Amino acid sequence: MKLKLFLIGVVTITLLALMACTSAPKQVSVDDSHSGKEIKIGVGGTLTVSLSSNQTTGFQWELKEIGDTGLIQKTDSQYEAPTSGLVGAGGTEIWTFRALKAGTTTITMEYSRPWEGGEQAVNTFNLTVVIK
Repeated sequence: MKLKLFLIGVVTITLLALMACTSAPKQVSVDDSHSGKEIKIGVGGTLTVSLSSNQTTGFQWELKEIGDTGLIQKTDSQYEAPTSGLVGAGGTEIWTFRALKAGTTTITMEYSRPWEGGEQAVNTFNLTVVIK
């Protein structure tokens, strides 16, 4: 009986250790330097994408595609003005996403002037998101 309880304890501890090793973070923040890369996030977690932007030039980031909207969902986006106080200085666009369920998807964004005839896709941001 003691051996049986001991083995159950060992198996339980082993399983918990494996789960801890394979779990993904619940909060992940990325920036321009992560374009073309892969990140991991836990189900229910929040992904924050911060991209350099200068809206005084007419350019802004646009979410072009989420590979699978059943896996991740945009919850917010905002522009954070520069704190330097310099006229024409660039700021940061911050995009927030919620990981809904396990799987792999992509996020694609483009930096463009949105009006008709404006410059399109001057810069792109691509991210592969693995949700565990």
